Amino acid sequence: MTCATANTNFGVPGVELSALTGWMDIEGLEHGPLTDLRAIGGGTQNIMLRFTRGTREFVLRRGPLHPRAATNDNLRREMRLLAALAGTAVPHARLIAGCSDESVLGESVFYLMEPLDGFNAAMELPALHTLDVGIRYGMGLAVVDALATLSTVDYQAVGLADFGRPEGFLERQVPRWLGELDSYARLDNYPGHGLPVESVSEWLTRNRPADGPIGIMHGDYHLANVMFAPDGPQVAAIVDWEMCTIGDPLLDLGWLLATWPEPGQRTDVIGTVLADAGGLPPAHELVRRYGERTGFDVSAADWYTVLACFKLGIILEGTHARSRAGLAPADVGHRLHNTAAALFARARNLINRN
Repeated sequence: MTCATANTNFGVPGVELSALTGWMDIEGLEHGPLTDLRAIGGGTQNIMLRFTRGTREFVLRRGPLHPRAATNDNLRREMRLLAALAGTAVPHARLIAGCSDESVLGESVFYLMEPLDGFNAAMELPALHTLDVGIRYGMGLAVVDALATLSTVDYQAVGLADFGRPEGFLERQVPRWLGELDSYARLDNYPGHGLPVESVSEWLTRNRPADGPIGIMHGDYHLANVMFAPDGPQVAAIVDWEMCTIGDPLLDLGWLLATWPEPGQRTDVIGTVLADAGGLPPAHELVRRYGERTGFDVSAADWYTVLACFKLGIILEGTHARSRAGLAPADVGHRLHNTAAALFARARNLINRN
């Protein structure tokens, strides 16, 4: 539907409150002013706002102030995915309503979802979780259990048969991401990546397993994209679905392993508070548990982990390239380049082990 626009911002960047209120009126979503507004974390760029209207609380999610070319399409996919997950056992924030009209909130589509009672363990740990190593161990198992639940959803039964292109998914990955890396050369002042891309990509191509299972993929599954319950180790919700698709869900397992603390280390690649606190189960236990919960063959888990390191490293290097062109903060670009280098080093270590 087309939604009415307005020009008053009221100090909330990217969210014109009168436009939002007018659209909610059309949708029949409570009455009266928006109160208790507060920005909340939600990824590195997307804007999220929690507020109350009438007797109900809402969380709004929209793209950044300056959306990329694919931002709105990704948000539309998130809306569809969240609607499809309703009624499944996958922990997620319940979709309330979405607006696909890009003109309402500063060129971005958006949606409203139910607030979550939980916390992001990448950023903080409550006292209960800080003091109890058993709870932290259980959090690690809960993360892989939530992924197993997602991986085994019948994507066709929930209306996502046309949500992706699962045929040839693994075969497409290396050329697709090499092409993405090559595209960075078009950005001004980008000196090149200096990453061992060729050796990793050649190993991936030589050792690619037969096509695995087909299912819903989160696409960016790691500790920072999971919310935990405040009173125990349970996963309250998987969040940030903008890279979701239909493909080989074992790559989500690889993604989790690519960002997990390595043996003998407490910290992980992305630097989460939970990993720094220690006590998480080892990666091999995650692999075993995922296999038990899904029934999938997990013998190629190392290959999927190398692919995840390769793909995520290239994605992060893109921010470094944009930062050199003045399109992203320089400090963020430098940090993510170092993270990309760490991911490729992890990939090389796994290759040498196999």
